Amino acid sequence: MKKRKISVVSAWHYVRLIYRSVLFVLLMIGYILYRVRYREELTSRLERMPGIFIVMWALFAVEMVFRFFPSKYESPGCQKQFKRNYVKSGNTEIEIPDNHATVFVALIWIVSNAVFGALHMIGLLDDGFMILLCSLYSVGDMICILFFCPFQSWFLKNKCCTVCRIYNWDYAMMFTPLFFVQGVLSWSLLALSIALLFRWEITYYRHPERFSENTNEYLKCANCTEKLCLHKTQLRTLWKHIEEYTLDRVGRLKK
Repeated sequence: MKKRKISVVSAWHYVRLIYRSVLFVLLMIGYILYRVRYREELTSRLERMPGIFIVMWALFAVEMVFRFFPSKYESPGCQKQFKRNYVKSGNTEIEIPDNHATVFVALIWIVSNAVFGALHMIGLLDDGFMILLCSLYSVGDMICILFFCPFQSWFLKNKCCTVCRIYNWDYAMMFTPLFFVQGVLSWSLLALSIALLFRWEITYYRHPERFSENTNEYLKCANCTEKLCLHKTQLRTLWKHIEEYTLDRVGRLKK
């Protein structure tokens, strides 16, 4: 199989996956260390080191602010909302994945996080766990983009991230647990993510033609700058070769 150079957009996805993963691992180590060894909440320790909180806040706040504006370094999946990326195809029939699936995804997310929220309210989970959960979601967000997305495969059934109906829901979903964590920094991140979500939804209902591959040429495969599907195909092929090699080696060892 011919190797293809990774796109700039995909490379940026990997950069985010790396630093989000590092952040999650550090937070998890800190959470376990302070809870088990020092009997102290992670947030209490971080409050005595406000610089760490501010860096974490700035990292995600900057990411979200950039999402409000057109950018060639972001995925077409979140850029289709902007007028400059609407390229008329000549067709007028707007075709967008079933909204019932979209509502179902929203309900699943709200209910599942409500469970964590209830456990937090009765004292079984602390603020540190909720922050750790947000960090886990941030890593999961990049895994969905780069490797496998259960929302795409099991519910929405869309062909790729470019035409995903809920692409810009990611930050609101990521910071849902912060609803239960009091503080200016936590609630400001949540508010910014909700603003991003509202902007997306308002644009969708005012200009659905921008979100349909049938009416917007920008969403066609030929015009995609991300080429993530090609990358995913390479990964699947590599995994298949690894499985075949493993089975072959196991078969030889049994002889």
